[in-house]
Amino acid sequence: MIELKHLEKKFHIGDQVVHALDDVSLRIEQGEYIAVMGPSGSGKSTLMNILGLLDRANSGDYLLDGINASALGEAERTRLRSDKIGFVFQSYHLVPRLTARENVELPMMLSGIPVKQRKKAVDDVLDKLNLMDRAHHSPNQLSGGQRQRVAIGRAIVMKPSILLADEPTGNLDSKSGEEVTKLLESLNDEGITLMIVTHDPTLGARARRQLNMLDGRIV
Repeated sequence: MIELKHLEKKFHIGDQVVHALDDVSLRIEQGEYIAVMGPSGSGKSTLMNILGLLDRANSGDYLLDGINASALGEAERTRLRSDKIGFVFQSYHLVPRLTARENVELPMMLSGIPVKQRKKAVDDVLDKLNLMDRAHHSPNQLSGGQRQRVAIGRAIVMKPSILLADEPTGNLDSKSGEEVTKLLESLNDEGITLMIVTHDPTLGARARRQLNMLDGRIV
């Protein structure tokens, strides 16, 4: 499914070179549930961004379903990301002027999918996430837990095989956080590969596999 081979990612800060990823090799099978943990600056978010094709390593290979993503141009990487990867962020990143329905629909609209096909897919997702009664509400009319469910709906409406979640419960109260976690885990039970970046050891312990990072390495 996913194979990383000797990834290196460096940043230049003044006259210093920071190794955000330092010779990282990793294999992830379809359907795994993984937590990536470690202190701030350990390389967690850099790893997530490279897995999500939002950033490139300086060297090494990233194989996604047998495709060497490291060798692709930007247009090909964008298509691959749209087809296979969904994202959930701590701060939701919803478009304020759009309703919950429109936020979920947005990736399909940007991909040029016909209106009729979009409607059915969005209805299915809203129903799955118990959001039909909030479909026409704007984000500022929703609770934090509802906003995160909308963000999850947007992430899964294109039926990705991989879901990357960066501190998905970080802005939520404990009850809403538990609901969101169970929702993500139910998606994993359906076969989606789930990777969560978290500082929360309780959330991390729920994953079937933990990756602990320090100074750009998996330790």
